[in-house]
Amino acid sequence: MELRQLEYLVAVIEERSFSRGAERVHVVQSAVSTAVAKLEHELDIKLVDRSRHRVAPTPAGDAFIAEARTILAAVRRAKNSVAQFREQLGGSVDLGTLMSSGPLDLPALLGRFHTRHPLVAIRLHQSVAGTTGHLAAVAEGSLDLALVATTTAPKQVTVRPIAHDPMVLLCRPHHRLADRSQIRMTDLADETVVRFATGWGIRRQTDDALSAAGVTPHAPYEVADYDTAAGLVRNGLGITVMPATPAAHYADLRAVPLTPALTWTLSLATSQLPMSPASAAMAATLLEAGLPS
Repeated sequence: MELRQLEYLVAVIEERSFSRGAERVHVVQSAVSTAVAKLEHELDIKLVDRSRHRVAPTPAGDAFIAEARTILAAVRRAKNSVAQFREQLGGSVDLGTLMSSGPLDLPALLGRFHTRHPLVAIRLHQSVAGTTGHLAAVAEGSLDLALVATTTAPKQVTVRPIAHDPMVLLCRPHHRLADRSQIRMTDLADETVVRFATGWGIRRQTDDALSAAGVTPHAPYEVADYDTAAGLVRNGLGITVMPATPAAHYADLRAVPLTPALTWTLSLATSQLPMSPASAAMAATLLEAGLPS
């Protein structure tokens, strides 16, 4: 059994595709398929169900991949532990990111970090499960750090706020609510609401606010990016709620403040286990860049 086989298997399962898994580990698909098949032959059991349109783990695969992630995380920590003894900080950091970092300019921050620590490899990961997926990945060790939209976390994870962004209602300029100075959740009772994917921090906040207001709006659309949500709004298919920073990108639509105010909080999630020097440096850079409320 080789570490690269574990890495390939994890990539295939997490991407739900041999081709996307191969792209993620920068290897041709045939090599990934061969390595996974060889691992299954060695273990004498199927780990991947290939009978569906999207590959999925077998029950044995589910059990095996949990251990594989633990092994890969331990190997990564071992490699990174010697970085402090080099002249320059080195190693790698797996950082979970969201569709938007709100008022935090993440690309600029990563650029400055690279200039300061050119030997540190930063690998960015997004999750269709959003904040929920990132918290689970940090807890199990497959991510070193993650940007999440929450202030609470599992007991194995620490979250520290970095930035805040008020949430707004996004609607068309001629919508009946467009000229209001503020919008209450009760005003959405008769509206069609475009929601974001389950697991996103903003989805939980919006659902909780609607529930507290006793509102159950018509919500047939569930999307996983702001552009699609804005496009549905633009074409008269509903309204949506999102942080003010991404909402400002859609100048042809109207962003209306909410009352009581809802605040989207960007936090840094880290494991409670000791961090590698590279991860600690990246975490410090993110926290230092934190914006005032």
